[in-house]
Amino acid sequence: MVTEIGAEYEVVVVGGGPTGLMLAAELALAGVRVALAERRIDQSLEGSRAGGLHARSLEVLDQRGVVDRFLREGQVVQAAAFAGVTLDLTGAPTPHPYSLGLWQNHIERILAAWVAELPVDLIRDCTVVDLAPDDAGVDVLCADRRLRAAYVVGCDGGRSAVRRSAGIDFVGWDPTMSALIAEVEMHEQPEFGTRQDATGTHALGRVDYEIRDGAVVFAEEGPVRVMVTESRVVTAAAEPTLDDVRAALRSVYGTDFGTHRALWISRFTDTTRQAATYRRGRVLVAGDAAHIHSPVGGQGLNTGLQDAQNLGWKLAQVVRGVSPDDLLDTYHAERHPVAARVLRDTMAQVALNRPGDARHDVLRGTVADLVDREPTRTAYAARMSGLDIRYDLGDGHPLLGRRMPDLDLELPDGTRRVFELLHAARPVLLDLGTPGGLAASAWADRVDVVTAAYDGAWDLPGVGTVAAPTAVLIRPDGYVAWVGEHTADGLDAALRRWCGRPSRSR
Repeated sequence: MVTEIGAEYEVVVVGGGPTGLMLAAELALAGVRVALAERRIDQSLEGSRAGGLHARSLEVLDQRGVVDRFLREGQVVQAAAFAGVTLDLTGAPTPHPYSLGLWQNHIERILAAWVAELPVDLIRDCTVVDLAPDDAGVDVLCADRRLRAAYVVGCDGGRSAVRRSAGIDFVGWDPTMSALIAEVEMHEQPEFGTRQDATGTHALGRVDYEIRDGAVVFAEEGPVRVMVTESRVVTAAAEPTLDDVRAALRSVYGTDFGTHRALWISRFTDTTRQAATYRRGRVLVAGDAAHIHSPVGGQGLNTGLQDAQNLGWKLAQVVRGVSPDDLLDTYHAERHPVAARVLRDTMAQVALNRPGDARHDVLRGTVADLVDREPTRTAYAARMSGLDIRYDLGDGHPLLGRRMPDLDLELPDGTRRVFELLHAARPVLLDLGTPGGLAASAWADRVDVVTAAYDGAWDLPGVGTVAAPTAVLIRPDGYVAWVGEHTADGLDAALRRWCGRPSRSR
């Protein structure tokens, strides 16, 4: 029996993982009437593949004023890497020149606590089975109820029901490897660390750990996290068992270490696919619903969080009627190339990590040597941490389309960081000394105009020092939409494009 729900929403987000939670928060901050439909009855997560947050994701959370909640529970570590080379971010121009080791179940828990503080209708035990879009909105058909929204966003994973219902193709490559991943209890103490053999890469370590002087120190006791590459490719759809884990351990280590109980078991592959389009009418996809790939490099969860931040404010402006519907097309235009690059990078690393003959080993070493040299090392550190992303907003100043640096600004009432100005998830027009000032009063209801001074260097990750502008228009996602260089030329057009039509005549 389908229960009709009287409330209609401006947006229904399907899927309460990290991407869905982040998007729900972004929409709520923008004043959108939003529901988050999640199939689980609570936030508990069986299994936790993702193990942390890279620098740009930490900046995203910093821009909303919640990053300290994650830093308190995680472990600071240099985890950005490519081709086996650790890319140390120490000294990079970011407030977070590191990654944060934190299992996905904790990331979700902290995000969910933040969302609970915001006006989001969380509808649990709600499995979406189909969509029925029309010219005015979308009916979201769940197993036992029906929701109605102006727009629907699928954040429901690689097997997304939303993507399938919208008829969006998921194109790419089938798996070439598979691995078991589990948290288990063992009677015996294994040797922790990674191992490489003719089958692939394997790893053992306690679930609980600390980072001391840059090294991983595992807890003395507690469950063991197992990752074992399988000798033959098994599809992720096949449900693994404890016997499978034992057999895989014996094949690699010669023993199963007395493995006797599993807290959870899963299987992953290097299946690599991307949605052909991130939008079909009133239906959009984000996170794993839009792109899946090997977990090497820890890019998936991070890419999903940044999808959400890119989409949230755009969707809010369209829903409120201040921006035209085609603003949503920039979501695909900006984020599809970012994920396409992630897919290429993960495929390259899977190929480099694959066991082979001596020639393959030489290739792997040659690539690692090239990555470990400047300027490639700095460029790849920015790339793998997400700090070098540049959206194609046209030619102009190097800042255009890039993340705004977190500068310490001098304001009349004291010093403030740029990221603090973005806590409200509103556009910021930052005037640093434009002759004659800047005119944006027609957007005063949605754009914060801040006059400040800054006389330090403007350093961009992977780029270097750039000329100081006299003004910048910062989008709610922290990317620069317009740069003023001693003139306000182009500002009006940028405000109309990214902040919507003016609310009144100037």
